[in-house]
Amino acid sequence: MEIIISPAKKMRIAHDFLAPRALPAFLEQTETLLAYLRALPPDALRQLLRCNEKIAAESYAQYQQMDLRRGLSPAILAFDGIQYRYMAPQVFETGAFAYAEAHLRILSGFYGVLRPFDGVAPYRLEMQARVRVGGYDSLYSFWGGRLGAAFCPEDGVVLNLASAEYSKAVAQHLPAGTRMVGCVFGELEGGRVREKGVHVKMARGEMVRFLAEHGITDVRDARGFDRLGYAYCAARSDGRRYVFLKQPG
Repeated sequence: MEIIISPAKKMRIAHDFLAPRALPAFLEQTETLLAYLRALPPDALRQLLRCNEKIAAESYAQYQQMDLRRGLSPAILAFDGIQYRYMAPQVFETGAFAYAEAHLRILSGFYGVLRPFDGVAPYRLEMQARVRVGGYDSLYSFWGGRLGAAFCPEDGVVLNLASAEYSKAVAQHLPAGTRMVGCVFGELEGGRVREKGVHVKMARGEMVRFLAEHGITDVRDARGFDRLGYAYCAARSDGRRYVFLKQPG
């Protein structure tokens, strides 16, 4: 089983705890994107990133100074969004880190696919960004089938804990015979399952932590997740979608 998660917009430099073990697999493509981003004037970069002037200026300086091979942080420690805070890799034990390295993959608009200990520099580039590079008009077309082809789980299962923005860059291109299982974390409202953004991010992070702490390699065992008040709902689940409902109280 391999697990996919989204990156986070917010990043940090994390040199001091653990060192990176390798460079990202798609560094050549990342270099192409970096050259494109460096050539954009600040206003064009702001429009591409859909951010305010302050963030655009910070991102512009970041890209101008970026070194893709030095001063890097392990990816699993570099991202700092809600999902990563609930995953809490800073307090993983050795076995949990080993599990993450073997099973967890972080999708990225800038780096493609990252293993937890791949070295990364802070960046800002969402998968939905409308890049115009190499004859492509989006990051989805730029990455094409590369990302899906990077997955080859021994049991043929990919557990999807990523947002739709990122998972769709992989789903269409998985090798034949590979099954993607998605997770829904919601609440029953008026007889329907409703997902709430912040709660979903929290649950995804807790799910990764749960899987790592228990060393889970059979996707069916993910159904035992019972943190943050969630419980597996067999009646609303099937072989491609596991539904976890927030319990009253």
